[in-house]
Amino acid sequence: MKDYIKRYGLRVGLAAAAVVLLGVLASTLLQGRAGLIADAAGGVAGPVGRAASSAIEWIEGIYGYIYEYDQLEAENAALRAELAELRQTAIQSAENAEENVRLRELLGFAEQHTDFTYEPSKITAWSSSNWASTFTISKGADNAQQPIEVGDCVVTEYGALVGQIIEVGSTWSTVRTVIDSSIDVGALVGEAGSVGMCVGDFSLMQQGLLKLTYLSENAQLVEGEAVLTSGKGTFIPQGLIIGYIRSVLSEAGGQTLYGVVEPACDLGRLSQVFVITDFDIRE
Repeated sequence: MKDYIKRYGLRVGLAAAAVVLLGVLASTLLQGRAGLIADAAGGVAGPVGRAASSAIEWIEGIYGYIYEYDQLEAENAALRAELAELRQTAIQSAENAEENVRLRELLGFAEQHTDFTYEPSKITAWSSSNWASTFTISKGADNAQQPIEVGDCVVTEYGALVGQIIEVGSTWSTVRTVIDSSIDVGALVGEAGSVGMCVGDFSLMQQGLLKLTYLSENAQLVEGEAVLTSGKGTFIPQGLIIGYIRSVLSEAGGQTLYGVVEPACDLGRLSQVFVITDFDIRE
């Protein structure tokens, strides 16, 4: 209806105005005397004129409504845009606040490990596979301040082990998490520092857990104990926290114990990680 009036309303208004104008001209030419036709139509002319006048007023009212409607639409669009901008600002402020917290925590951890070199990076995508636990980060070989290499370990701002780099692109890298079924990390556990290996297990991966096994002889496992990296190899430094022993179970046959470990990092809440690109290897 509104579009129809916009398109044809002016024509209708002009036609009504023409009818009124012709009536005025006819009256003037006859100098106030009614002609035969005019006299015959005298009873009709008055109502027609009033109807034409009412039509013009109606059209003017409709145009006023259309103008106000369009103005309200424009104002609503401007308000929606302003609201979207305010929401984006609020989101960015929250992200900045979280970033500041992470950096403060990292600063505290870095003061304890002055030999570590970090490369911060955002998580851009998680693997959709049920057979692996991996994610992609926003730093690669070409856009990182420090070279990122396959094997580099990835941690949180608290120094909790998240996983290892398994693939590097020019502007991205893939991280295998600590619960992935193919992970294996040298581990230390207990006050005596018993040596073992944290390895991925497919069934445990579905529960967000990993396995502590290949323990040294006479190793004692206690629920709640922290499991740390042993520093075995050249990519993962010693002393990073892997997780905590949730339960102690027996292998098939009941002769060998192993631990079920809950990761120290909350993988479900990760948004930013830190790649340790360099550190001093301890002998």
